[in-house]
Amino acid sequence: MTTTANHHLSPAFPGRAPWGTANKLRAWQQRAMEKYLQDQPRDFLAVATPGAGKTTFALTLASWLLHHHVVQQITVVAPTEHLKKQWAEAAARVGIKLDPEYSAGPLSREYHGIAVTYAGVGVRHMLHRNRCEQRKTLVILDEIHHAGDSKSWGEACLEAFDPATRRLALTGTPFRSDTNPIPFVVYEEGNDGIRRSSADYTYGYGNALGDGVVRPVIFLSYSGNMRWRTKAGDEIAARLGEPMTKDAISQAWRTALDPRGEWMPNVLAAADRRLTEVRKGIPDAGGLVIASDQEQARAYAKLLRGITGEGPTVVLSDETAASQRIDDFSASDSRWMVAVRMVSEGVDVPRLAVGVYATTVSTPLFFAQAVGRFVRSRRRGETASVFLPTIPTLLDFANEMEVERDHVLDKPKKQNEENPYAEEDKLLQEAEKQQDEDTGEQDQLSFEALESDAVFDRVLYDGAEFGMQAHPGSEEEQDYLGIPGLLEPDQVQLLLQRRQARQIAHSRKKPDEEADLLEIPAERRPVVSHKELLALRKELNGLVGAYVHQSGKPHGVIHTELRRVCGGPPSAEATAGQLRERIIKVREWATRMR
Repeated sequence: MTTTANHHLSPAFPGRAPWGTANKLRAWQQRAMEKYLQDQPRDFLAVATPGAGKTTFALTLASWLLHHHVVQQITVVAPTEHLKKQWAEAAARVGIKLDPEYSAGPLSREYHGIAVTYAGVGVRHMLHRNRCEQRKTLVILDEIHHAGDSKSWGEACLEAFDPATRRLALTGTPFRSDTNPIPFVVYEEGNDGIRRSSADYTYGYGNALGDGVVRPVIFLSYSGNMRWRTKAGDEIAARLGEPMTKDAISQAWRTALDPRGEWMPNVLAAADRRLTEVRKGIPDAGGLVIASDQEQARAYAKLLRGITGEGPTVVLSDETAASQRIDDFSASDSRWMVAVRMVSEGVDVPRLAVGVYATTVSTPLFFAQAVGRFVRSRRRGETASVFLPTIPTLLDFANEMEVERDHVLDKPKKQNEENPYAEEDKLLQEAEKQQDEDTGEQDQLSFEALESDAVFDRVLYDGAEFGMQAHPGSEEEQDYLGIPGLLEPDQVQLLLQRRQARQIAHSRKKPDEEADLLEIPAERRPVVSHKELLALRKELNGLVGAYVHQSGKPHGVIHTELRRVCGGPPSAEATAGQLRERIIKVREWATRMR
């Protein structure tokens, strides 16, 4: 099988085969090929972590099917214009010619097939159906979870490729946040009655890391103090990582990412110092900042120019010029690229080794895709580093890098099963609307970030947390930024443990008055949860309720007085520290009346 499967592959293909593989194919690709050729299925779903080599596997299989006349032509469906061109280039290196510019009509005989986007199939699904009916076709559905992005795309794919002879579905992230079914994916019902996607072959991040196929990822988390003005005109101060409402977390997060504050410049400077260290072992290593929108991307680029003296590559949209800029950056040795989301999936820039997650997108799918840009390994020992704000959701994702997920087609039978506090949370919000002070909703103002600063918070690696808080530019921060860029996975863990031990020993020698930051090791300093914040709000409301009976004053009057004395916004938007201060104050009032 191996000889015939690779019968006309270039001797250099796939070019970055890892250690312990045979006959040019990586071990997992070989096993997946063997499973496919043994079963000869019409539909096959291969799930492989980003950077593992799904394209190589698919093109090797396509080569075999063409050579053995199982199929006569190929259609590759990709999420973006850039990716369909990338597929055409990869296929050309193995002697398969795909037309990435195909729109309609007969295909030139020099081509073996076409590369199109899901959006393109959605527009002209009957054209692709006719092509599948006229000739035996292999359809390669790259990142197939995108076929569920809209009902029209999914229906178009089903209609267009129903007559296909063979269908090969590929994905690195086989899950979605919604329940839109993914075409040509088998869903199996579990013991809990919920249907989940079922892959024919799975090669997860943990397995790939053990095989040396992908890089270990070090996450560097930064906290800091944020101050912003809410829609109601209240000024709120909070620290990233402390318990807050979901709205407050969102506003604190946006405040951190505001380029006019101090958080982003400090984090970008730290990321650039990390890149300098990584480039000692990987001379062409590059960095990527993933921004929320075009305005912020341009602002981050300006900050990076000031930090590095070099203008970064800026990718603002999925246009032809943007695609060329990605290619130019990939082939260069320049330091930084700033992109608005489009580089979050599938784009192959193997030299990316340092990332800054500067977007407020917080779905597990997007996070996995974004981190996937940095894990592609070219030689043994390369590490990847991703900088994050200390947002509980993101830290959870970072700690679950090796968790394999499937797409869940059915919602839990009760909405509250996902968040057992949802109903109570809703009741508290309603109670506060009725009993709390005037919320100012009648005169709403737009959200406004006022100021921010940055503090190195912790390092997350392989589900563990390391480090103590440190000021930007300090020796303690540099201890973690200066970790070598070439390390084996087990060496990363050992080195982080040693750095933390050294940091703890150093902090013990300092006088108490010099300990201006929270000097507790990260593993004993967990990010507090929304559940804990809910408990504080519940406690405050309970004490206010008791004081109502004691004082005879209405709820709203007491809440307003607490705000006047202690400061801060309404309780629904207050931070943990503000809630604790009000709890102490209302207890003090109650004690005086006894």
